Amino acid sequence: MTASIATVIETNITATSSQGTTATWEDYLAVRDDRENDNIGLFFNCDRLLVIDMGKEGINHASINNLFTVLFYIWFSQVPEQIYTSLGGCLLEKPKKQAASPDLMVYVGSEYPTWQTGERRYINLEQWRVPNLVGEIADTTLTIDLDEKKYLYADLGIPEYWVVDVKGLRVFAFQLQSNGKYQECETSLALSGLPICLLNQTLERLNAETNGSAAMWFAQQIASLKTE
Repeated sequence: MTASIATVIETNITATSSQGTTATWEDYLAVRDDRENDNIGLFFNCDRLLVIDMGKEGINHASINNLFTVLFYIWFSQVPEQIYTSLGGCLLEKPKKQAASPDLMVYVGSEYPTWQTGERRYINLEQWRVPNLVGEIADTTLTIDLDEKKYLYADLGIPEYWVVDVKGLRVFAFQLQSNGKYQECETSLALSGLPICLLNQTLERLNAETNGSAAMWFAQQIASLKTE
């Protein structure tokens, strides 16, 4: 590990710096393969490396992260013929170009990454297609998630990107346009027809409820949508 990379790791873990550092793909690999860094989130875009501590997030981050995993299940349970898989936290790589470890990741359809014995434990985007949706749970990283990571996911060609604002209890949802840039949207494509406002209403319930009861409320609303 180079001295400059070691410095940026320390900076980002303690202060979640949005500055990142200029780095090579080899620098990224050195950080990725160091087992002492298992609790960090890695993001690399061409020559920019972001390292963010994943082990010191608080109760609110954990509550909302787990809530969204359940919301995905509830949504797709209404359309059991639709295949989906949730792989949040898994590392995406486009070798020598980009890498990211989103909090949320959804593949819709039968073509989704699988692991075979002997293979490395990353999603190689030269082997697999990009996910339909990725998302970040933004507790202390909102600025980064709406800026640097947004450009990274657009460069990767991911069709839909969500930023879940933990403090504001709202979702910023973006869809990739033909010009390669994200535009904010009001309805999800990956979760076909899901109103983003319904996610916001579910999050607002966390002011007075548990994530379990908020998920149950979401399930009731989805059932009503499907019967209309």
